[in-house]
Amino acid sequence: MREEIDNDRRKFFGKVMLTLAAGRIGLKRFAKMPVTEIVAERGIMNAMSGRTSFDSLKQIDAGALNVGYAEAGPANGPAVILLHGWPYDIHAYADVAPLLAAKGYRVIIPYLRGSGTTRFLSDDTVRNGEQAVIAVDTIAMMDALKIQKAIVGGFDWGSRTAAIMAALWPDRVKALVAVSGYLIVNLKANLQPLPPKAELGWWYQYYFATERGVLGYTANTHDFNKLIWQIASPKWNFDDPTFDRTAASFNNPDHVKIVIHNYRWRLSIADGEAKYSDLERKLFAGPAISVPAITIASDFDGAAADGKAYASKFTGKYSHRVLSGIGHNVPQEDPQAFAKAIVDVDGF
Repeated sequence: MREEIDNDRRKFFGKVMLTLAAGRIGLKRFAKMPVTEIVAERGIMNAMSGRTSFDSLKQIDAGALNVGYAEAGPANGPAVILLHGWPYDIHAYADVAPLLAAKGYRVIIPYLRGSGTTRFLSDDTVRNGEQAVIAVDTIAMMDALKIQKAIVGGFDWGSRTAAIMAALWPDRVKALVAVSGYLIVNLKANLQPLPPKAELGWWYQYYFATERGVLGYTANTHDFNKLIWQIASPKWNFDDPTFDRTAASFNNPDHVKIVIHNYRWRLSIADGEAKYSDLERKLFAGPAISVPAITIASDFDGAAADGKAYASKFTGKYSHRVLSGIGHNVPQEDPQAFAKAIVDVDGF
């Protein structure tokens, strides 16, 4: 099922501005321009400055889910799938999408399970947040949309999911952009302790391991996630409307269950589903990624920002970029750099 919803005046204004800009400058000209020049065009800047959300959302049944997603760009353009993380949502790409659409890409940005308008089709489905299942969700969405192959990019959970797709289904991934590099989890390795300062950074995982943490996150989801934004991106001066736009996606009825299960599964204190065991075993082996790839590191990655620890995992054409002064939410903090990475990796 696919249906457009929620088209308010602000979204309409953004659409009108994009239309005017396209008419004045010409989409063919945009397609030939570097991302940096598109950003500099007054029409596009006007459109982006008035952009508070996507023009429309759609829904489609895919696998275990009815997936909510935003779409931008021509329907016959090369497909780009952009995946958000936690505690973020599709609006991390609100300023990336028009840049890529102007270059002729068909941009698909789904709400992950437990977020936004994505819903489980059955009450009986396990509210599972293990790493493989989110990649399975995305492949199912591609099947439902009849997208055989796409450029895939993401950050946080979205980066891990994109990497898993590239590792397990390279025939479905044309190229990859992965923030923070190779994030595929090996549960056995994950049992080993980190240095104290690194462990401090994962405090919320241990909080979620307790029933107190479940109660606390349930009662204080909004403030908890705002704190995570501030910690993960200390130099990003986002305003309340920007956060609140995303915070609406946390009202999903399965949000807490998916988040808690994801982090408990990573600590091996919650089981995954047996039907995904074969996929997880492949992932625990640390499979190489052969598709063309760009990894992006930022201040969030600290000592690992140089990418040396995971460079050998990328066996195809590969490039690594470091963004200074940028936190964890790379596409929202620096949409121009993220969009440029998508365009560049497409040319590898």
